[in-house]
Amino acid sequence: MEFLAGGRAEVRITRADVGKRVSVRRLTGDREGGAAFTDAVGVLTSWDEGVLSITRRSGECVRIEESSLVAAKVVPAARPRRKVPSAGARELQEVAARGWPATETERLGEWTLRASEGFTRRGNSVLPLGDPGMPLDSALERIAQWYAARGLPPLITVATGRPDADDALAAELERRGWAAEAHTRVLISALAPLADTDADTARVTLSREPGDAWSALYNRTGGAGGLTPTAWKVLTGGPSVWFATVRGEDGGTAAIGRLVVDGRWAGFAAIEVAPDERRQGLASLVMAALAERALDEGASAAYLQVEADNAGALALYERLGFTDHHGYHYRRALPGGR
Repeated sequence: MEFLAGGRAEVRITRADVGKRVSVRRLTGDREGGAAFTDAVGVLTSWDEGVLSITRRSGECVRIEESSLVAAKVVPAARPRRKVPSAGARELQEVAARGWPATETERLGEWTLRASEGFTRRGNSVLPLGDPGMPLDSALERIAQWYAARGLPPLITVATGRPDADDALAAELERRGWAAEAHTRVLISALAPLADTDADTARVTLSREPGDAWSALYNRTGGAGGLTPTAWKVLTGGPSVWFATVRGEDGGTAAIGRLVVDGRWAGFAAIEVAPDERRQGLASLVMAALAERALDEGASAAYLQVEADNAGALALYERLGFTDHHGYHYRRALPGGR
């Protein structure tokens, strides 16, 4: 990694570079006792109170004291790939979980119990990746007790349709009386074509937090009075999160969207258009603006989750080039089930 300019190292990034891909070198040893240096490459996601946060392509977040910087520079974005990415169900499940983080989690073997005071099924369900570390019936009993203590129904997210998915678990839960609900499809696409449009993305305002205009159109606020603290924490969680807002001619909110960038993946969610603003291409406009931002941060692949019975959204995403990757649904324990 070369930082030298005119024979000396320089720190050539500022707070204005938040959101860009950077390469930094920091001192990790004692200058007098033999200095050691560590390099990090990733998206500069924040720079607050003398601490930089850099999110690597793997999704790992590295915190660096500003005083330890020896050299740093912005890294030019790589040439965007236009091929549909290759990935297993588990990779996307892990990425999606980081992009929609629950406010409370607990490990059960390789499974993760998640709770967010009831805000969305995703934030209040078990993510069963691997082995729970005990017989299934014992695990289900522990899960039921954990969610009951929080006043929540026990739910398990079950991925299907890929070799590394949870089809066998789905069959076992079915046999034990856990009912299926909320079937969802996970779609993927190359990221570059989403941004390669003639859309006037200058109309789209991007921000790190969901402002009042954004929240006004979001249809899962978490409470009657707008975003609850829990909903806010979930929505703003993730490696690098952006919120898109489009104003209508009347000054109201015409369209919104949410993006989370995690390594090569850009996850799209909360794409909403006001009823009287539909059929004007605003959903595509929002996605184009968010895709441009994700490309700037080094992402190359896109994913999203859409209800299997939402024909209108599915048609839109298929026109934009998204294809099926896998499906998932939730399993809920019914009275009398085991």
